[in-house]
Amino acid sequence: MSLLVFPSADELARHAAASFVRHAAAAIASHDRFAVVLSGGSTPRIVFRKLASDEFAPQVDWSNVHFFWGDERAVPPDHPDSNFRLAQEHLLAPLGIPDSNIHRIESERPPDEAAARYDADLTAFFGDGPRRFDLVHLGLGEDGHTASLFPDTVALGETQARVVANAVPRLQTTRITFTAPLINAARAVEFFVTGASKALVLREVLFGENHHYPSQMICPKDGTLTWLVTADAAAELPKQG
Repeated sequence: MSLLVFPSADELARHAAASFVRHAAAAIASHDRFAVVLSGGSTPRIVFRKLASDEFAPQVDWSNVHFFWGDERAVPPDHPDSNFRLAQEHLLAPLGIPDSNIHRIESERPPDEAAARYDADLTAFFGDGPRRFDLVHLGLGEDGHTASLFPDTVALGETQARVVANAVPRLQTTRITFTAPLINAARAVEFFVTGASKALVLREVLFGENHHYPSQMICPKDGTLTWLVTADAAAELPKQG
C-alpha cells in the first residue's frame, strides 16, 4: 500500500490525472485497451476536469479507453445523483467519448435486473479472460464505506458474484455495486480522500486495530493499492519519522 498526502484537492486531482495517463499508456501498450472504473463524488469531479483539460487530454488515446462504474444509485442516468451523469458532464461529453466505450450501469431498471445486466456486460467485454480492470477509482465515506459496500450490508459477505444489488436500510435504498472480489482483481486501485470530515475514519481504516470497515476489504491480490489524501484528511494519521 502507498499513502500520498497532498496540500489541496487540486494537487491531488493533478496527481490522479497524471496517474490515469500513465496507467492508460501502459495498458494500451500491453493489451490494446484501458479499462477504468470511475466513482462518484466531489473529488472525482475535479479529476474529470483535469483529465478533460488541455494539459492532460492530448496525452491519452481516448479511442482505446473504456469506462465503467464501481457503483450506482438507483436513479435514471440524467438524475443529479447519478454517478454516470457526473462523469458524462465533466469528462465523457467534453472529450466526445463514443457510446461504444461507455459501459454504464442501467440504474433506471430494477436493481436486481440492473446488476444482472451489468454482470453480463462484463462478461461480454472480458470474454473468457479474467474480469480484471486496469484501474479502479474509489472514495471513502465517513462510515468507512466504499463503492456501495456499506457497513452491515449483505454484499460484504459476497465471495462469488461480481456485481450485486445491495440493500442499504440506513439510507432506505438499494444500490448496484461491484463486490470486493471484483475490485481486488484490479491491476491498480486508487482511493481519493479529501476533507477534514474524513480524518478520523481514515485513521481507523488505515491504522485502527479493528477491521470492520468495508473499505478495509480492498486489498488487490496482484495489483497496487494507493491512497491519495489531502492534508486535512490526513490530520489524524500517525506522524511519520
